[in-house]
Amino acid sequence: MIDTLETLTENWADRVAETADRGGTLAIRGGGSKAFYGGPELGEPFDVRANRGIVAYEPTELVVTARAGTLLNDLQAALAEQGQFLPFEPPHFSDLATVGGMLATALSGPRRQAVGAVRDFVLGVKVLTGTGEILSFGGQVMKNVAGYDVSRLMAGSLGTLGLILEVSLKVLPLPAAEKSLRLTMDESGALDRLNRWAGQPLPISASAWHDGVLTLRLSGAVAAVAAAQRTLPGDALADDEATVFWSSIREQTHAFFAGDAPLWRLSLPSAAAPQALGATLIEWGGAQRWWRGGDAQAIRAAGAVVGGHATLFRATDAMKAEYGVFQPLSGPLLRIHRKLKHAFDPRGVFNPGRLYPDF
Repeated sequence: MIDTLETLTENWADRVAETADRGGTLAIRGGGSKAFYGGPELGEPFDVRANRGIVAYEPTELVVTARAGTLLNDLQAALAEQGQFLPFEPPHFSDLATVGGMLATALSGPRRQAVGAVRDFVLGVKVLTGTGEILSFGGQVMKNVAGYDVSRLMAGSLGTLGLILEVSLKVLPLPAAEKSLRLTMDESGALDRLNRWAGQPLPISASAWHDGVLTLRLSGAVAAVAAAQRTLPGDALADDEATVFWSSIREQTHAFFAGDAPLWRLSLPSAAAPQALGATLIEWGGAQRWWRGGDAQAIRAAGAVVGGHATLFRATDAMKAEYGVFQPLSGPLLRIHRKLKHAFDPRGVFNPGRLYPDF
C-alpha cells in the first residue's frame, strides 16, 4: 500500500508539472462536502481521494498523522476508540468529508471558543507545490517550529498554495463530563452574560443564541461541570437532546440554516453590540455571528466598523461574483497573499479564484 501511494504522489507531481508547463489549472477535489465554500471550482478536476489512510497515531503522545484523502469519519472513529477527539469539532457537511478538506477550509465547530481553531492544532504538513515539488513542514511534536510556521499557512488556504498530502494534528482526550443548559433572554442580554462569564473560571465549551434562547455547553472534569451547573442559571437539557442540538449547529442542520437566503458569517469582537441586520445566530461567546439575507454592503461595513470581517458563506455564484466571498484585503495584506501564492504556486496551477479572483 505504501509503495502504491508513493507512486501515486509521484504521478501527481508529474501531472502538476505538466499542467504548469502548458499553462493549465487544476481544481483540487476531495469529498466535495465543502465545495460551496469560497469561489467557484475552476480548472481540470483533480480527484485526490486515493491518498488516504492514517500514517501514524500515538495516543500517549496525543498526535495523529493522516493522509489528506482520509475520510474525516474514519479519523474520528480511530480517535474515539482511544478516548480522544479533534477538539476544534470540524464540521463535515457530508459523510464524504476528508482530512484535507478540513484543513483547506479551516472551519471549526462550537468548541472553537474554548480550545482554538483548526490551525492551532496543526503540527506539520506535507504538500505538493505548483512546481511539482513535494515539501514537508513542521513535524509530529509541538515544539518543532523555527522561523515561519509554514504548516499552518495551509489552514484556510482552500488549496491555493498547494495540494495537501498529509497533516499531523494534536488531539485531546474526550471530556470526562458534559452538560448543556438553556436560558431565555434577548440578544443584548445574551451577549452581556457571555462576555461576563468569559472572565470567570467556568468550563463553557460552546454557546449558541438564537431567537431569544441561549444554550450553553459545559465540558471538563465531573466536579467542575457539576459546580458550574449549580452556579449558572438555566434548565439542563437531556444528554441526547444536547447531542442533537450541538450537531445541528456544527453541521448547519438547525432550522436557522434552512432555506436559500444568503448566509453570512461575521467574525466580530465578542462584546460588539447587536447589529440588527437580519435573522441572527450567535456562537463562540459572541465572536461568531451568522446572518441570513440582508444588504451585502451594509453587512461588510458593519463588520469593518467594529474591527471584524464578513464572509459570504453560502450564496449563489452570481452573488459571490458581485460581492466576493471574503472581506477584501488591504494593500499590504494583498501583497503578502500574492507573494505567498507566488512562492508555492508561481504559475497559478492550483484552485484559481477560490480565495480571491486574482489568485
